[in-house]
Amino acid sequence: MDHAIGDSLGTVKPVVLEADNLTLRFGGVTALNGVSLTILDDELLAVIGPNGAGKTSLLNSLCGFYKPQEGRIQFQGKEVIGQAPHQIAGDGLIRTFQGTHLFSGMTVLDNIMVGRHVHMKTGLLKSFCYYPWAHKEELEHREFVEEIIDFLEIEAIRHSIVGSLGYGLRKRVDLARALAMEPKALLMDEPMAGMNTEEKEDLARFILDIREAQKIPVVIVEHDMGVIMDIADRIAVLDFGSKIGEGTPEEIQKNEAVINAYLGGH
Repeated sequence: MDHAIGDSLGTVKPVVLEADNLTLRFGGVTALNGVSLTILDDELLAVIGPNGAGKTSLLNSLCGFYKPQEGRIQFQGKEVIGQAPHQIAGDGLIRTFQGTHLFSGMTVLDNIMVGRHVHMKTGLLKSFCYYPWAHKEELEHREFVEEIIDFLEIEAIRHSIVGSLGYGLRKRVDLARALAMEPKALLMDEPMAGMNTEEKEDLARFILDIREAQKIPVVIVEHDMGVIMDIADRIAVLDFGSKIGEGTPEEIQKNEAVINAYLGGH
C-alpha cells in the first residue's frame, strides 16, 4: 500500500489506511457488504449513515475488534486483519468509542496515564518496587500527559475524579487518553453523541486542533450533519452495510442516493 492519491484539492497525499472490499457477516445478517475506503494522510474523513448502516462495524473491523470474512485492511502498508486489537493500537491506529470507557473512580490524570501503557518499558512489578529507572520513566510519561492536559484545556480538573465530571468533560478526558497513545491515525465513533451545542463546538475545535498540530488523519462517525459539513474534508456514506456515496461535503449534499437514504432532502 505504498502509494498516494490526490485529495479533493488535487494535492497528492500518501494513503495511511485502506480497506478493500470488506464483507462482514453475523449469521444471516450482512453488516458490511463489499465496503472499500481509503484514508489519506492529514485528512478528516467522516463516515455517516442511518442507524444500522454499518458505521460502527466498519470501525470495529479497522481496529481489529471484528474480523471480516472477506477483504483486506492495510495500515501504513501492514495488514491489519489477523492482528489482535492491542497490536494494532501499538502500531498507532487508535479508536475512541461511543461511550466513555474510563475508570470512574480514578482521577483525570491517572485515566490519561493509562493511555501511556503501550509506550512503557517498565513492567508493573518494577513500577511497584519503584526502581530509579521506573521512576524516571514515569516522570517522562507524566510530562507527556501534562502537555495533552494543557492542549485540551482540562488543567483545572486534572486531579478530579472522573465519575464526578459532566458528560462533556468525560468525553474530553477520553480523547486525552487516546492522544496519550500517540495515534498515527485516530478513529472516533460518535464523539459528540449526548453533548449540548457548546460541548459539540468545543470538541469540534479540539478535533481540528489535533489534526493541525499532529498532522494525522482522523476518521469520525457522527450523526450531527451540521458539524460534519463544517469540519470534514471528505464524507463516506453507508446504508444497509454498503457504501452508497463518497465525496466532499458539497458533493454529498447534492448526491441523490445520499439524500434519499439519509439526508432526507435537507
